Amino acid sequence: MTTAPVSPTRASLEKQPHEVASMFDTVASRYDLTNDILSLGQDRFWRSAVTRAVGARPGDRVLDIAAGTGTSSEPFVADGLEVVPADFSLGMLRVGKKRRPDLGFTAADAMRLPFEDESFDAVTMSFGLRNVSDPAAALEEFLRVTRPGGTLVVCEFSRPVSSAFRTVYLNYLMAALPAIARRTSSNPDSYVYLAESIRAWPSQRELGLTIAKAGWHGVQWRNLTGGVVALHRGHKPDV
Repeated sequence: MTTAPVSPTRASLEKQPHEVASMFDTVASRYDLTNDILSLGQDRFWRSAVTRAVGARPGDRVLDIAAGTGTSSEPFVADGLEVVPADFSLGMLRVGKKRRPDLGFTAADAMRLPFEDESFDAVTMSFGLRNVSDPAAALEEFLRVTRPGGTLVVCEFSRPVSSAFRTVYLNYLMAALPAIARRTSSNPDSYVYLAESIRAWPSQRELGLTIAKAGWHGVQWRNLTGGVVALHRGHKPDV
């Protein structure tokens, strides 16, 4: 590891939460299928990497924010951990609850979490931070609800380290991704927004600095799939 709206079709860093939530509501029914196809199955590998990076132990309580339909929470359940899948899209939560009625899906805004201070041993967020209007505020909220010594893991699309691959990847994002989404998604236009939000997202180092400024210590990151995705990890200092 290395130390450390929008309308439905246009991305910027000035996101309106209700519009982003509404967009995710419209894609919820086929979201997991579309992601699996668009990522060429890599999303399963990324979820497994997140679980390993969190490193939770039996008895730990994990907050999985931006959990969507709960696919990112399932590896924690399989490991026998207590996990709270949370999301601000009610459409995602409804689909998730239908799939996994045993999970405690919770409606939650990442910038104003409905949880008490120091109530989780770990907080993880996969592919959701770039959709938050104020990522720094969300990272501070994650710190608030994490117990001293607890862990943060953020999995997010990032910048491929190879310049040649980066060019191919960006062309895929802006051309092939929306075209494929038209065949698989219930709202293909939303994937134009998603592609643009990925392209506009900060580099691995920049995100690492933002996480550290929010109060997390020992921030590190690791590139997955050549930097298409990066895992950022930090911990809350012990009191």
